[in-house]
Amino acid sequence: MKLKLIAPAWRESRTGKIKRFSFFPPLSLGILASLTPDDVEISLTDENLQEIDFQEKVDLVAITTMTAAAPRSYEIAEKFRANGARVVLGGIHPSAVPEEAVNYADAVCIGEAEDYWPELIEDFKGGQLKKFYRAGERKKFLTIPRPKRSLFPPKGYLTSITMQTTRGCPFACDFCSVTTFFGRTYRFCPIPGIISELRDLKAKLVAFVDDNIGGNFKRAKELFSELIPLKLKWYSQASINISQDDELLELARKSGCIGLFIGLESLSTQNLEAVGKKVNVVEKFEQAIEKIHYYGLAIQGAFIFGLDEDDKSVFKQTVEFAKKMKLEAVQFGILTPFPGTPLYAQMEKEGRIFDRNWAHYDIGHVVFEPKHMSPATLRQGFEWAWTEFYSVRSILQRLGLLRRNLEFLLALNFAYRRGVRHFSHMPV
Repeated sequence: MKLKLIAPAWRESRTGKIKRFSFFPPLSLGILASLTPDDVEISLTDENLQEIDFQEKVDLVAITTMTAAAPRSYEIAEKFRANGARVVLGGIHPSAVPEEAVNYADAVCIGEAEDYWPELIEDFKGGQLKKFYRAGERKKFLTIPRPKRSLFPPKGYLTSITMQTTRGCPFACDFCSVTTFFGRTYRFCPIPGIISELRDLKAKLVAFVDDNIGGNFKRAKELFSELIPLKLKWYSQASINISQDDELLELARKSGCIGLFIGLESLSTQNLEAVGKKVNVVEKFEQAIEKIHYYGLAIQGAFIFGLDEDDKSVFKQTVEFAKKMKLEAVQFGILTPFPGTPLYAQMEKEGRIFDRNWAHYDIGHVVFEPKHMSPATLRQGFEWAWTEFYSVRSILQRLGLLRRNLEFLLALNFAYRRGVRHFSHMPV
């Protein structure tokens, strides 16, 4: 039996061309490979870096997809099915809309696949593949097997070593797909297993792809303490409330943390309250950012444009704030009602969604009617913000010459700068 694992590529928002870039390897597919019996021959293609060979003779194709890549995933599935292969679809998007996804596949995986993947393989071998496979009750502690990293492309990623130490998030923001997929849970991997794997990998730079690595302060302190002897560098994602614990920040610094992706989302208290982001307190943003910077940790702040209190002044206000606070990087996104989220249900009820092309659900398109500006104004302001923040002058002013991990931060900023050049009518 031959199994093909595929991570589909996203397309450029303006040209529609396939992007050939990815920060990280598809960790979930590496985990599936490790759960597959040894008698199965496995190959893996990350379309973000590699071409897919549609003529390859395979028996079963497994595709994991987020919403923006769903149309491409369906194209890939149809091509392989036309050549006689069976196809399984999984990931966040198929889990949110399984009845849609099954139109393009022989089976759909709903939720985390660890519990049922070996069963699915045996069902396929026996010719008894079911249409739907659903994750059972979530266990309190995670037992994530080591991924088969040898299947990943050897070059092209910001770092090839990614790990999950937790799953889920203790918060449930209305716009976020994390709670939809993992439930309102926050679960931990055993720390000894994490440390053992890192030692075996001889890791120097690691991306912990947790949704909120600091979601439980006590556990985060235990993990960071155990990371210190490894003398590695790492980055991850956390909530702004990590700034409340000096001991935790000091341990993060000592353990090699070079930066955190933090969802600031909005400078409007009303916006944050409306989407359930109660952990964010606008009045404390400056103090929190200064505290995190004091401990030498870089911040990539995430901001959402198009929330219900936003008007056209939001773009300049947000960019000026990000520059003033010398955020090392930012990610600006357009509010997007992903299927399965409370935001989607709300906007559907209000009749505000006008674009149902999933390829546009990439936080770079406007797919709904904003309340206080036109869709065109929202898109133009979004493009201006990216271009302004990643101008050469802005990069140099924010980073200076003495910033910790300057080489890495410059590389990140200029990678983003290259990405905004497709906003062709905006000067860079």
